[in-house]
Amino acid sequence: MISKHSHEQSDRGEGVEVVQNEPFEDPEHGQGQFTEKRVYLNSKLPSWARAVVPKIFYVTEKAWNYYPYTITGRQRCSFLPKFSIHIETKYEDNKGINDNIFDNELKDQEREVCFVDIAYDEIPERYYKDSEDLRYFKSEKTSRGILQEGWRDTQDPIMCSYKLVTVKFEVWGLQTRVEQFVHKVIRDVLLLGHRQAFAWVDEWIDMTLDDVRDYERNMHEKTNIKVVNYHEQQEHSTPKPSSLDDIEIHDKASVCPFSLSLSFITFIWCL
Repeated sequence: MISKHSHEQSDRGEGVEVVQNEPFEDPEHGQGQFTEKRVYLNSKLPSWARAVVPKIFYVTEKAWNYYPYTITGRQRCSFLPKFSIHIETKYEDNKGINDNIFDNELKDQEREVCFVDIAYDEIPERYYKDSEDLRYFKSEKTSRGILQEGWRDTQDPIMCSYKLVTVKFEVWGLQTRVEQFVHKVIRDVLLLGHRQAFAWVDEWIDMTLDDVRDYERNMHEKTNIKVVNYHEQQEHSTPKPSSLDDIEIHDKASVCPFSLSLSFITFIWCL
């Protein structure tokens, strides 16, 4: 689902370049899969943000998948070292009723709890597709769907994807605005991704894990061609990205200590 979504969202140098995708073993979580990606998204920024960033920049994303627990962290901007995003994900077979799924020490930190409905929450109009509208979609292979009002209380089987999202941006004057914007973007992207995971169920329901890895490799190669080749052409005509010190609105005195901002986001979806 992620590979296909990344391919669809990539074009003319914008989107996702996959740098690594390989098995990884952790002493605590066991065997998993490690991925490193570069996400190019300049055109997706609002006008006030594009005014202060280089024409070409990317966010580095590193993820460790130990399903049913995953970590997506160390997301760093190529020219802005004081910006980062950290996402923890845990999956459980319930309707989103576990309020203590993440570490207890996080309880005292500021956080916002959101229930995200993949069928009835609005998505940006540019992402809408009739075939992915879960209010009307029914799986041919599994007979799951249509998701009607209140589906979370009646659907069986059901799984909840819990997301704990932390955003840090240590630039005085822009910190709150940027953090709020990033949280909104993450919510929209993950809402769309989880809608698609359900709408594409007939494509992946029969896949083995080997089939998934083969599909990923093929899709990553196609996506990298769309993104990387474009940037190689642009390198000959585009100046190198500016460093943060080159941005007029920022100097050493304008950086302030960061106060933690947490969002505890619950995505409900049916499998």
